Amino acid sequence: MPPLADARGDTELPPFSAAAIFQHFHLVSLIAVGLLVAAALYLYGVQRLRQRGDHWPPGRTVAFVAGGLGSIALVSVTGIEAYDTTLLSVHMVQHMVLSMVGPIFLALGAPTTLALRVLHGPPRKALLAVVHSRIVRVLTFPLVAFGLFIANPFVLYFTGLYRQTLEHAWLHEFIHIHFMVTGCLFFWPLLGLDPLPNRWPYPGRALLMVLSVPFHTVLGLTIMQAPELLGGDWYPNLHLSWMDPHSDQVTAGGILWAGGEVVSVTMLGILVIQWIRQSEREARRIDRALDRQEMEAAAAASATTPEMAARPDPDAR
Repeated sequence: MPPLADARGDTELPPFSAAAIFQHFHLVSLIAVGLLVAAALYLYGVQRLRQRGDHWPPGRTVAFVAGGLGSIALVSVTGIEAYDTTLLSVHMVQHMVLSMVGPIFLALGAPTTLALRVLHGPPRKALLAVVHSRIVRVLTFPLVAFGLFIANPFVLYFTGLYRQTLEHAWLHEFIHIHFMVTGCLFFWPLLGLDPLPNRWPYPGRALLMVLSVPFHTVLGLTIMQAPELLGGDWYPNLHLSWMDPHSDQVTAGGILWAGGEVVSVTMLGILVIQWIRQSEREARRIDRALDRQEMEAAAAASATTPEMAARPDPDAR
């Protein structure tokens, strides 16, 4: 990716700003191709349902395409991608969107449910086999997904792996995909509307979400107070006159700390809303079952009354 040029015509990146996000696009990447394919397949499935006369909630389409794929595209194919190896703070925003914001909206879009409603025959059976396979059961088990989700950033930032991602573009993009996959594994069983194994009841999901908050706080504070720079001498060697690597690292830790809490609180709110709606649906189901029982009892009583009236009284003699 060619670096942006400032007004003086040299190769130094200009200071990061909102305008810089829309001044450069990185469309030739595996993530960009994957986003286009995912959007096309999802919209094709929605159109197939409409042609059959079936209803698909528009909110799910907006959540998946605009919220999920759109947020991932915002941090992976725009100018943010040009600064993610230059500013640790920009990288941290990208990290949070790829691992938390994007997967949450993708889960709310229920793409597996859409695919099951569109597909028929062997393709549908193959998808069901994958969803209920042993490896999916293990990876989507809440405690396993929770461990992967929590361990990922600690392994990345406190080993030599992060420096390698700065030096090798292929590894850098692989880490982006890895963050998205682990985020989906964690959030899909908690918030998703798709039929997945190992689905915990809502109190257990809320508890797991609460337990993830301290880890983001610890990680953010550790990065803010670290005496050494993440990535070693990578950022100082860029020699950017407008950027202080130490101050930027403090900002990055604060973004991770505050952003993690905001997303977690939002997650809890969504879980509570889903919990209330499920309780309301269950109450309506019970009411319908009771109404059916009352109607059946009334019908049986009305059928028995004429029969009893038609019988002769043996004591009438």
